[in-house]
Amino acid sequence: MKKTISILGSTGSIGLTSLGIIDKKKNFFRVFLLYANQNFNLISKQIKKYKPKFYIIKNQKVYSKVRKKFKKSKTRFLNNLESLRFKKKIDISISAIPGIEGLKPTINVIKNSKKVLIANKESVVCGWSLIKKLSLKKTKLIPVDSEHFSIFKLLKHHKINEINKIYITASGGPFLRYTKKQFKSITPDKALMHPKWKMGKKISVDSSTLMNKIFEVIEAQKLFEIPYNKLDILIHPQSLVHAIVEFKNGLTKFIYHDTSMTIPLANAMFDDNLLIKDFLNKNTKSFSSKLVFEKVNPETFPVIKLKKRLGEYPSTPIIINAANDILVDQFLKKRIDFLSIFKLIMRILNDSNYRKYAIRKPKNLNEIMQIDTWSRETTLNKLRRFYK
Repeated sequence: MKKTISILGSTGSIGLTSLGIIDKKKNFFRVFLLYANQNFNLISKQIKKYKPKFYIIKNQKVYSKVRKKFKKSKTRFLNNLESLRFKKKIDISISAIPGIEGLKPTINVIKNSKKVLIANKESVVCGWSLIKKLSLKKTKLIPVDSEHFSIFKLLKHHKINEINKIYITASGGPFLRYTKKQFKSITPDKALMHPKWKMGKKISVDSSTLMNKIFEVIEAQKLFEIPYNKLDILIHPQSLVHAIVEFKNGLTKFIYHDTSMTIPLANAMFDDNLLIKDFLNKNTKSFSSKLVFEKVNPETFPVIKLKKRLGEYPSTPIIINAANDILVDQFLKKRIDFLSIFKLIMRILNDSNYRKYAIRKPKNLNEIMQIDTWSRETTLNKLRRFYK
């Protein structure tokens, strides 16, 4: 019997990779639900090809346009996930909607899925307390970002008290060898030119500042209940080792695999029971003896200094995430320079009202959004004074 599958963020890179895996094993899956925002052409292609039972389209104009075009389709179109009443649990759901906008749909599919593959950083960073409570109710949760998937595998059969240190690796992005002087002339175009991957604009900028690794440290702390002082970041330009676990007994383990997201996704979808050559159109890289690891230079990547603040208060990660969201957008619009992203985040963390919001322990989505909204509004207010 085919397994039902839903993909939140079906037009993004994770969604497309997941659908590519499904294409290779059509007899294994039935696409039950797809969720996208506004890519009309891609949404239309997916409706024709996969014929999902439901397609959620967030953008109202695109939703209306799709309904008009596919009025004879058997696919049911909805404008939000909350209006869907699930008759039984979906076998596998993949959560890959970028941003905090992905939190609410992620919570919804966790309630209605047997297994959830989570690739939305912000959902874990901002809403882990809610996700954890829901996932304990017979929903298997698997992180599929390559770093956290590696940690997930490395910690199998091990207890937290056996661990000395966990290292999350970073390629270093496009500015790894930049001098301090060169950082003053970084433009959005340069920040989007990642040497390893083609990604969306927001994640590309986060990769260039190393903010994505700060978020990954937060994720690791929450997902695996690892103290922040046992988590660190290493530069690894080859991007073949995604995480390293150093044990107290003197052994160090890591998982080595090609940069393709197909590997963690396919393994999570098939519970490791697969031949990866069935899914990749190229040969995976043979083992390289030239693996380079180096410490992060805080002069090159000042964002690394935020690591000391992460465990300060319960909602500090929510505040950092929201402020960074605004600042990356401002940088992409050329309203602030590259180095100002970190400087302005520090201003938010030193704001007189910061502690008032950071100490909160949100019990529901509304309380998370209150903290998120304060951070966004405060960041915009700081920016107005910053422009002057």
